[in-house]
Amino acid sequence: MIFENLTLDEERALYGQKGAVVRNCRFEGPADGESALKECRDIEVEDCHFLLRYPFWHVTGAKIARCEMTDTCRAALWYDKDISISDSYLGGIKAMRESSHIQMDNCEIDSTEFGWFCGQFQMKKCKLYSEYPFLKSHDMEISNLRMKGKYSFQYVENMVIRDSYLDTKDAFWHSKNVTVMDSVVKGEYLAWYSEGLKLIRCKIIGTQPLCYAKNLELIDCEMEGTDLSFEYSDVKATVKGHILSVKNPGNGRIEADSIGEIILDGNQKPDVTCEIICKEQGKEQSEEKRGEQ
Repeated sequence: MIFENLTLDEERALYGQKGAVVRNCRFEGPADGESALKECRDIEVEDCHFLLRYPFWHVTGAKIARCEMTDTCRAALWYDKDISISDSYLGGIKAMRESSHIQMDNCEIDSTEFGWFCGQFQMKKCKLYSEYPFLKSHDMEISNLRMKGKYSFQYVENMVIRDSYLDTKDAFWHSKNVTVMDSVVKGEYLAWYSEGLKLIRCKIIGTQPLCYAKNLELIDCEMEGTDLSFEYSDVKATVKGHILSVKNPGNGRIEADSIGEIILDGNQKPDVTCEIICKEQGKEQSEEKRGEQ
């Protein structure tokens, strides 16, 4: 069945449709109805405009293209599976939650809480503005993302990010098994309490990064404005260029062209050893820190 060129504002206007095509429709009006496409299956939604709340709940199988979900379209996609979204705008709060097998391509998202408790999530060539994106999500692949956020990727597991620019505070806290490649990560207090974080050819910008981390690895990265780095972390790091300061690292090895200050203030944890290597003016220096018994 095809629904085309309609304005729909009733409660559950197209509830439970199967195999439907919804094209060039507007979901708005005085009835102010919710849940327009709830419980639908195998639908195609094209060139539609959503102002009303909760349009895609418990949907299985949907292709959404060239649609706009305004700031009044709250909680647009919840409890969904097998959804592709392309060339669309998602502007409502809590735009996606507890959904799986999601693909997003060339979308713009402005949503305070986005992508919570989601899995099997792929995102390409998107822009994202969000204070709390991707809380406790897992099994994700992200590429060419331009993101402005605050408390991003907390408790995520099994994620790969490529070729992205992440301007965010407190990113990757308590994350597990995350790899970030060829990207810029800008923010404060990056990846505290993370486990299995790997940063490859990345530029890391901001104060007090990468503390209290386990199994942390940096490969051919740059660091800018990164003071008090690596405190109490178990780390293997090769850094091109300068690190402002390293403070009380745990086990492992940190190698950089230069380090402004190495701070060992007596508050080190016991039974730890970290080798720190600086290459300055062609001279290699090595410092080793061992916790006191």
